[in-house]
Amino acid sequence: MFEKKSVLSVSPPVNEDRVHTIIGKEASFNGKLTFDGTLRIDGRFTGEVFSQGKLIIGDDAVVEGQIDTNIFISSGDVKGDVTAKTRIELKAPGKLRGNIKAPLLIIDEGVMFEGHSQMENIDKGRDAKEKITAAGKKEGEGKKTG
Repeated sequence: MFEKKSVLSVSPPVNEDRVHTIIGKEASFNGKLTFDGTLRIDGRFTGEVFSQGKLIIGDDAVVEGQIDTNIFISSGDVKGDVTAKTRIELKAPGKLRGNIKAPLLIIDEGVMFEGHSQMENIDKGRDAKEKITAAGKKEGEGKKTG
């Protein structure tokens, strides 16, 4: 008499712009950390980070260890080597003491960086920059300036 309907559960796609996990200002974490999506650290972290996602280090964060991620954005205090497959962005008032490796590197005025940088996969970084520039031009097309 009644048919049983099956329900298909689908996970929503990962949104890179949305922060999925936060280690808050009062939190302290020691160890090995792996994650998908976007992680923001505002507290203290000591250890290793491995991810295909985006890692954001907040202004008040203190991070010590090895980091290997897709995108790395920091305005906090970082001690250790950082490798990013796509890009590294260092924002004021950030500090980074360690070696960095990425195809695209952005360092804002006011950032303290002490270490060596290595640009790997330059073509990948150039392609990413061209896509960002092209997207900006497309958004601005058709707008009147005056």
